[in-house]
Amino acid sequence: MGFWRRLFSSTSTDDLSPQRLDYLNEALALERQGDYDAALTSYRLALRDHPNDARILQNMAIAFTKTRRLDEAIRHYRRALELDTGLAGAHYGLAFLLLKRGDPDGAAQHLKAFLANPPKGPDGQKWVAHATEALRDLGAGLTPSPSRDGGGA
Repeated sequence: MGFWRRLFSSTSTDDLSPQRLDYLNEALALERQGDYDAALTSYRLALRDHPNDARILQNMAIAFTKTRRLDEAIRHYRRALELDTGLAGAHYGLAFLLLKRGDPDGAAQHLKAFLANPPKGPDGQKWVAHATEALRDLGAGLTPSPSRDGGGA
């Protein structure tokens, strides 16, 4: 029936242009296949269509991390957090990259931000435990103990 409607309707052929590709889903599929460089190309195209989408930037940062382009990953995580300060995954990823770069204070700041608004879902508790352990290892626990803040016995 669609053929006949298109054939006899007064709609111009300009209205029948093909839909744009869903670059974000294409990128995610490429990542699942392990093709991170191709995924980054699709993420760039998705970002062109949605330049202020913090989740695309976060996904790009993950792909840059997988391809060992850590400076680019850090830059994309930071840009994502400029757009959405509550993006837990960006805080988490950035924290561990900063640890690798030798910035424990920056890492602690992002671990605390992550733990202030942790993700929900089945894997959330695993990430919370990992972040809590990392923060503890940094000696920057969520609340200072009496021995650390100079108070108490």
